[in-house]
Amino acid sequence: MKTRKVNWILTLIMSILFGALGVDRFIMGHVGLGILKLITFGGCGIWWLVDLILIATKHEFDGIEWTDK
Repeated sequence: MKTRKVNWILTLIMSILFGALGVDRFIMGHVGLGILKLITFGGCGIWWLVDLILIATKHEFDGIEWTDK
């Protein structure tokens, strides 16, 4: 699997503001999960909160390499 470099700060900000719409997952290249998150409004807020915590702690998602630039 190819590693995708993703700006951590941008993803965190987008997750805070638009995480319930799946924007953070779209940024990370997880389109299928982004669509699911979009139609469930972030899993009624639960999925949004879990993703927010994972992104804030720089969790190692499959195929994602966090960058600060």
